[in-house]
Amino acid sequence: MKLLIASDIHGSEFYCQKLIEQYQKIKPNKMLLLGDILYHGARNNLPEGYNPKGVIKLLNGIAENIICVRGNCDSEVDQMVLDFDIMADYTVIYDGKTCIYATHGHKINADNPSKTACDFLVCGHFHVPKNIKQENFTYINVGSVSLPKGNSSHSFVVYENGNFEFKKL
Repeated sequence: MKLLIASDIHGSEFYCQKLIEQYQKIKPNKMLLLGDILYHGARNNLPEGYNPKGVIKLLNGIAENIICVRGNCDSEVDQMVLDFDIMADYTVIYDGKTCIYATHGHKINADNPSKTACDFLVCGHFHVPKNIKQENFTYINVGSVSLPKGNSSHSFVVYENGNFEFKKL
């Protein structure tokens, strides 16, 4: 199984377009979005190319290939305009012997891990890429598509056969 995993688009049509281009190039089985799709959030500056309606159009164009969890900036109003489900707090993906617990990261994260028995806890929210081996799982933060923090790059991750590869947009 190959997944393109991204988080924190925050309404940037500019960076969403770059992400879609990577999706088309990489050809994963699914795109896993970890929330904060349309709204930039009260604490964030507007990202480059802020245009939530453009993001809607881009993502709805591949809706059948998207798995998504809800971020702290996502709402029921957002769900009304998107053709894929965004309201789940988490999803669990099994790939053979590998178990991935995917969530946005504002509730469950490396400092407050779930009681799941998964091999990987995959999040966004903090906008800083991380790959940290913990005692019982590995914590992966995919960073942010549009609003990276901590001197990190605009990023996403490609998962395949138990491996996570960080990519820059």
